[in-house]
Amino acid sequence: MVTAVIIAGLAPLTAHASHSEARSSYVAQRAATDIHVDGTASEPDWERAAWRDIKYRWLGPEYTADDFAGRFKVVWTPDRIYILAEIVDDILFDAHRDPLVQYWDDDCLEIFLDADYSGGEHQFNHNAFAYHMSLDNRAIDIGTDREARDYTHHVQSRWRQHADKLVWEIGIDIYDDTYVDGSSQNQPLELVVGQILGLMIAYCDNDGSELRENFIGSESVPSGPKDRGWIDAGLFGEVILGD
Repeated sequence: MVTAVIIAGLAPLTAHASHSEARSSYVAQRAATDIHVDGTASEPDWERAAWRDIKYRWLGPEYTADDFAGRFKVVWTPDRIYILAEIVDDILFDAHRDPLVQYWDDDCLEIFLDADYSGGEHQFNHNAFAYHMSLDNRAIDIGTDREARDYTHHVQSRWRQHADKLVWEIGIDIYDDTYVDGSSQNQPLELVVGQILGLMIAYCDNDGSELRENFIGSESVPSGPKDRGWIDAGLFGEVILGD
């Protein structure tokens, strides 16, 4: 039983010069049907997609499989990519009423996206995005003004509880490094077969503490601070858009 606490296809690669060694590679199949983002994952396209584990402990102590387990899969259409995450989390915790305050210390699914798999630094620019998906389906990242911003207009997000698991579906528009915060002229990319994106998925787990207790991701971090994905897109794996 999940308790809610509301207070307010793998292959090692030779790395690009801008990426850490042993990044993963995932071939995402193009969806043959419309994906309805409703937390049910009922489309047959999801059955054909391969799972990828969220298993690398970046921060925090050892945890049990009841406390956290996670995996995800990806499909795409010309308009956006779709991510299905399956999460086991025994206590759901959201302590901050303001979505722009300490959002990383609440339970959240973090989606790191790089439109061209170029790697490099993205702390206060849009070379890549680090969407923190909250339990109320908001997407928060840091803008070029170095302040937290709400990018929920980039995504569709819904999750539902199924037995002891959360089934979380997310559709995400892909923007490149020409994105300008606050502009009405931003246009998402049209996706095509053979395009390569950078992607990494992580989960911030907190069972009731002031600060998050664990941070678990889909990519290994061989050296340096393990929680630096919000700065360094060179940690991301690659997603190849297949036919």
